[in-house]
This record gives sequence, C-alpha cells and structure tokens, in this order.
Amino acid sequence: MVRALRWSALFFVGFLIVTQQVITDGPLINIDRSLSQAKRPHVAHWLDFIFRKIDNLGLRGLTATVLLIAAALIAWQFRSWRPLNLAVLSLLALNLVVGVAKLTIGRTKPRLNIDLIHAGGLSYPSGHASNALLSWGMLAYLIYRYTHRDVFHGRLLALIVSAITLGVCAVSLFRSTHWFSDLLGGLFIGGSLLVLIIAIDRFVPSESQPT
Repeated sequence: MVRALRWSALFFVGFLIVTQQVITDGPLINIDRSLSQAKRPHVAHWLDFIFRKIDNLGLRGLTATVLLIAAALIAWQFRSWRPLNLAVLSLLALNLVVGVAKLTIGRTKPRLNIDLIHAGGLSYPSGHASNALLSWGMLAYLIYRYTHRDVFHGRLLALIVSAITLGVCAVSLFRSTHWFSDLLGGLFIGGSLLVLIIAIDRFVPSESQPT
C-alpha cells in the first residue's frame, strides 16, 4: 500500500512539473514546438484509417464503455460490486481531475499553430493519453485480479496496455492533435490515478476478491 502510494505521488509530481512547464513556457515547450513544426509524410488513405482507429482507443466514450461492460461482467461472475465500483471510481476520478485541469489551463491545440493558455482550449492534459492508460490499465488489472493470476499473464496484459497507450500517443503526435507535453502530462496523471485506485483496492478487503 505504502509503495503504491509513493508511486502514485511520484507520478502526480511528474504531472505537476509538466503543468508548470506548460504554464511558464519552460524548456519542455521547445520540444512541443519542434515536434509540431516537423514535416509529416503523406500517408495513404488505408494507413490514415488505421491511425484514426488507433487514436480512437483513447476516446473517453469508447474506453469508458468497454471498461464498464467488462467490469459489469466480472462483477456478475463473482457476485460482487467491487469490479464495477473500481471502474466507476476510476472514470469519475479521471474525468474530474483531467476536466478541471483542461478548463483551468485552457491550452490551444497544435493544429492552430499557436500555443496559448487561458484561451478556452482543452488541449492540456491529453484526455486520450490519460484515458488510454487508466481505462485499459484498469481493465487489465480487473482481468488479472479476478481471473488467471499467473505472473506471465500479468506481464502480457501490462505489455498490451503499454502498446495501446504508446500507440495512441504516437498517433496523436503524428496527427498534431496534441502537444508532446499534453501527452506527457496525460500519462502522468493517468498513471497516478491508476496506481492510487489499485492501492485502494488492495487496502480495502473484499470477501469476493481473490487473495
């Protein structure tokens, strides 16, 4: 529990550092501008279609729907509200924290070719990055926690979540839908909340939960 809380706090500090860079136009923003101004190669329609589908894996509607349905099925199988409660808690926490941050900072999107804060934008932190990491990560955790708990199985699930999350971030950079710091901040806050909720689950006992 203590170790998990430390990791959650460490990720949150990372989020605060990135946020400070965004607000004060720090050195990290130079990377944003360099990546935003880099030339993108023209891609075929079929490849652009694939990119869009990968990008969709970070959409709040899709990730939330998949997570809630899977959690409900696991909850029904184990006759416990715990999986569904964890899924709802993770989604509420993510949308509250990310939503408040977006509205407070109001950063513009890179496609506008201008980087402004307090301008009514919703770019920082990236909802795609945070959604992908937290939602798919929570789904992987529920599958691991309530089904087959082999170490290799857990590592495979972690690898799949990492691949999805990195894919969403890479496509967002390529399509200029987010600044690099948007994505980095989204990963930090998504990771912080994911570890925190897992720590809460481990700390609060449940008779229906595998030990």
